[in-house]
Amino acid sequence: MSAQINKSMSITNAEAQNIPTKQKIGLALGIIGLLILVLAVFNVNFPNKPVFLSLSLGLISLGTILFSNAMYLQKMEGIKNDGVWFKSIASRGVLGWITGVLLTAFYIILYFFPQYLGQSSNGNPNTGLIALFDPLSKILSGNPASQWFVYGALYTVSILVFGFKFMLKYKHNRYEQLRTVSVMFFQLGFAFLIPEFMSRLNASPDYNLPYYDLKSMWPLNYYLFDSWSINGLLSSGNLGLLMLLFGVISIFVISPFLTYKYGKRWYCSWVCGCGALAETTGDAFRQLSSKKLSAWKLERWLIHTVLVFSVVMTTALIYSYLGKDSGKFWLTRNTFLISVGLLLTAVFTLTMLFKRNELGKDTRYGAIGYFVVITSLFIMHYTGTTDEIFLIKSSTLRSAYGLYIGSIFSGVIGTGFYPILGNRVWCRFGCPMAAVLGFQQRLFSKFRITTNGGQCISCGNCSTYCEMGIDVRAYAQKGENIVRSSCVGCGICSAVCPRGVLKLENDTMEGRINPKEILLGNDVDLMKLLNNK
Repeated sequence: MSAQINKSMSITNAEAQNIPTKQKIGLALGIIGLLILVLAVFNVNFPNKPVFLSLSLGLISLGTILFSNAMYLQKMEGIKNDGVWFKSIASRGVLGWITGVLLTAFYIILYFFPQYLGQSSNGNPNTGLIALFDPLSKILSGNPASQWFVYGALYTVSILVFGFKFMLKYKHNRYEQLRTVSVMFFQLGFAFLIPEFMSRLNASPDYNLPYYDLKSMWPLNYYLFDSWSINGLLSSGNLGLLMLLFGVISIFVISPFLTYKYGKRWYCSWVCGCGALAETTGDAFRQLSSKKLSAWKLERWLIHTVLVFSVVMTTALIYSYLGKDSGKFWLTRNTFLISVGLLLTAVFTLTMLFKRNELGKDTRYGAIGYFVVITSLFIMHYTGTTDEIFLIKSSTLRSAYGLYIGSIFSGVIGTGFYPILGNRVWCRFGCPMAAVLGFQQRLFSKFRITTNGGQCISCGNCSTYCEMGIDVRAYAQKGENIVRSSCVGCGICSAVCPRGVLKLENDTMEGRINPKEILLGNDVDLMKLLNNK
């Protein structure tokens, strides 16, 4: 007998308040698996750690899969509203706040108090939760687990199992299927497994690789240009040199080219680990992203402030370990500062000359950012030493950047606040990589989201589920192409549109930005405007 299909599409369906038996079983299995991890936190000594770790992760995965199957396999393909605003966890209800508090507490302990998770000190063996992951860590890297290995393992499992849930939810959309498989692949391979294998290579005296997430690039992996990272790569033979060259080429060649071809979505929605977690685990919270004008203004100031800070900090970091004597160093401090200044001046000048109209009022913000960076370079030149930058110890500045941006913003707030502020808090307000790609996308990318305004019924699904806070409906109603720096090209606006109004496209640069709000019938250039779209 075939399973009964629930054909109700009402957003106020009373069934949204009920949990079917199969979902309850899946939820129970997941909670049991999670309970094992919680008991490990409280130093319960499991007799066979490999078995209990496998049991924990297996139950969490199996529970999520059963829950997802029961939720989506018995329903018709298409848009899934299903009373999302009537669920406590997805509408800033009590469960949402409790989840947010627990996630935030976990990140605070992970970053600042790892000893409470059982992180060893002074050569002592691990205990608690981290000790539970020791067997898996030793298999992959040959080393005992650390808090970062535990985090990476849980992060990867979360993306994989909730990625499966996401693919079932959007089974009607091939684009969503493909990009979800992509982020799952890059997270499992490039962010988790390969760095662990690189760590195993370091057991050989020929390698001193600074293993890290290989798919990250500057300014996201600001540690690439640390002195210990550069020294480790250069002392690791051809493999280390190849990794360093790839890191530099990815910044200046690969990233701009792919953004020109496909927009920032090639990274933010197909590769990035932060985006992967947001799209999979955080999918239930995408509607919580603020669409207010004040949020958009804060976003523009905040994310570009972080970018300017990243540029200055990276420059200061490299400057701190360069020498002054041109006879001993081919790249001296003064040469480096001049090179950075000339590069930024060239970018600023070319942007003002050829893309000023596309930037509009944002040109003054760009000018302010350029002025701040250039001023910082002058101050660095006159006050910087090996130990101090801006009259502050370079190690202190470096730690401050890692603390406030790398830890508190991207981790504690960016992920812990999913149930309160939406799933793309970090990507929208703080990620310097998103700012760089957004700048490129706005000015010289073929990507846009085209709209068919005549088909729009103003249902608001597109704006509601835009995780970046873009009022997509406003563009759709005017039939205007969507070209926004913040758009990550996730395609959910198109996936939830009941009329096929929105389409993600890579076309020519001509006619890409069409700010004309209304096309009047008596407009003498009407056909020309339509043909240019």
